[in-house]
Amino acid sequence: MSSRVITEWNPEDKDFWEKTGKSIATRNLWISIPALLLAFSVWMVWSMVVVKLPDIGFKFSPNQLFWLAALPALSGSTLRIFYSFMVPIFGGRKWTALSTASLLVPAIGIGFAVQDPATSYTTMLILALLCGFGGGNFSSSMSNISFFYPKAQKGTALGLNAGLGNLGVSVMQFLVPLVITMGLFGALGGEPQVWVKAGVTKQMWLQNAGFVWVPFIVAATIAAWFGMNDIASAKASFSDQAVIFKRKHNWLMCWLYLGTFGSFIGFSAGFALLTKKLFPGVDPTAYAFLGPFVGAVARPIGGWVADKLGGARVTFWTFICMVLAVIGVLAFIPQSGQVANFQGFLIMFLLLFMLTGIGNASTFRMIPVIYMTEHQRAAAGRSDTQINVDAAKEAAAALGFAGALGAYGGFFIPKSFGTSIAATGSPNAALYGFIIFYLSCIIMTWWYYSRKNAEMPC
Repeated sequence: MSSRVITEWNPEDKDFWEKTGKSIATRNLWISIPALLLAFSVWMVWSMVVVKLPDIGFKFSPNQLFWLAALPALSGSTLRIFYSFMVPIFGGRKWTALSTASLLVPAIGIGFAVQDPATSYTTMLILALLCGFGGGNFSSSMSNISFFYPKAQKGTALGLNAGLGNLGVSVMQFLVPLVITMGLFGALGGEPQVWVKAGVTKQMWLQNAGFVWVPFIVAATIAAWFGMNDIASAKASFSDQAVIFKRKHNWLMCWLYLGTFGSFIGFSAGFALLTKKLFPGVDPTAYAFLGPFVGAVARPIGGWVADKLGGARVTFWTFICMVLAVIGVLAFIPQSGQVANFQGFLIMFLLLFMLTGIGNASTFRMIPVIYMTEHQRAAAGRSDTQINVDAAKEAAAALGFAGALGAYGGFFIPKSFGTSIAATGSPNAALYGFIIFYLSCIIMTWWYYSRKNAEMPC
């Protein structure tokens, strides 16, 4: 076998972990993180591009722009369903390299498409859907990293992978407004777009929003191919993994992760457009990166806290605080007879982003514990090593699948804002809907996981 394929892997064995496993797991984690960061950057790049399209001559309606912001999440969520099962079939190293390389297609495509205002809306929709490649990568990445770490450290490891990977949204929303102001690639990057605003002639290289990622994607692909490992014992067919669809807790955790990660990616996709609509005098690109940054930084911290206190307890209190934060947002947005307060609105949204980051980590801490408990309760004469392997395979598939369904929030949240504004003139209806959903998550977490004598304490 290739030296990149590990034939013996048992991270639950403390001697093995300290002598061999830890260094290998760490190397794979730190190659995985930048690859996932780039995936998130490409996945959410439309949240910035749509804000600038009207400036350079694209005649799209507000509803069309919301669709472009929402579609990457729709396709990414759907791809995650399939990506969830790819690592045990193809191997983590090979799949990480292939899925990272696929990001070149939308990155290069956007770079060419935005240079011509005559580019059809259909073409833009296709490119938005192709950005879903970046969203799909999350499920396979989390599935892969889950195989490398012992149960006691999964929360921290998955929190780092996801949290620093999620940081790609913030990096993108910070970097894109900068790189589109300069001819970053000289003649190779194309001519600037020129338009007149308030009597002032301005230039923009919006193509850099796509082109800037190309060299980094190439580097990350090479690093994954030559630096990561496949674990032989992690091999499993789709039918082996499909047992998760019969597990009740698989579906319950998908619901909870929709509340945490769905909120994170949905707010990331829609926050800039929502800000522009509610506060026309504010430049949303100057603030949009802050929310995803706070959420991404909070995720590793949430993973560490969940390892110490338990994922269910952290998840329960996170959802309670999310309800209060949405009530805070409602208090500061424009209302009849009430003066809007952008500072209060921003603070409440930053709090929401932070809570989603913590909740992302705590829910993902719960899943491996649930599956380990399931297999320990049904040991059926299996050795501890076999129980660990079987639980790891199911947990990896469940992590990926929960990530898939949770990511649909990236579509529903910006579309909820758009629909609510179109129907009522404000996003209030959408925000009240979020409160109701979070209340259901509080009840579910308490009943099944966090209360005394809960069915599945974790």
